[in-house]
Amino acid sequence: MTWNIEPRAAFDLETTGRDSRAARIVTASIVVLGADGRVAAEHEWLADPGIEIPAEAAEVHGVTTEKARAEGRPARDVVAEVALTLQDLFDRGVPVVAYNAAYDFTVMAAECARHGLAQLTRFPVLDPYVINKQVERYRKGKRTLVALCEQYGVILTDAHSSAADALAAAQLLDAMASRFPELHRPAAHLHRSQIDWSAAQAADFEAYLRRTKPAALVEGNWPVLAPHDAGQSGF
Repeated sequence: MTWNIEPRAAFDLETTGRDSRAARIVTASIVVLGADGRVAAEHEWLADPGIEIPAEAAEVHGVTTEKARAEGRPARDVVAEVALTLQDLFDRGVPVVAYNAAYDFTVMAAECARHGLAQLTRFPVLDPYVINKQVERYRKGKRTLVALCEQYGVILTDAHSSAADALAAAQLLDAMASRFPELHRPAAHLHRSQIDWSAAQAADFEAYLRRTKPAALVEGNWPVLAPHDAGQSGF
């Protein structure tokens, strides 16, 4: 049975920075959708990451250090609850949609390792970013969530809030599936294909960059980047 006629969920994080191995969770959202694509449940978290939130990050998602300390819950509690909710979905075979999944799941992997929590199975995951680069290989312009939502007619209000971005990612994937019938596959099959697609996409981009930067390196692991030191990080 194909993923788009089954229940599914969407996941997004807003964090302290761009480095997924070092970033701390600030907000997290998981939206559960029914087989008809309608929202069935929503989960949201605000964490005190335990470190200063850089001004440039706060400008993106709107959460300052002061707000996180005053209103956020302890980071370990939030990470544990997000991980438990995601793992329950994976255990039930519910696919989780995440735009640029390698970022969010690498943040989760690093946070779980940081707090001594079990790692997620991360299967099956559906990533509109990787999928779009496969089905629209020669598309011009940016491939941000905002840009693709505009292209596919998905309404994205309050961009860069984790709840809005999570729902928009799921709706974007639905819109892409309506245009590309080859995406009508079981989630497990599509997950495995994305592993190969991501690796190939990274290799192509790396080859392009090395025309002018011989030492360029583009990571293609998906849906989670390998740790810099697997022996210490535990994921």
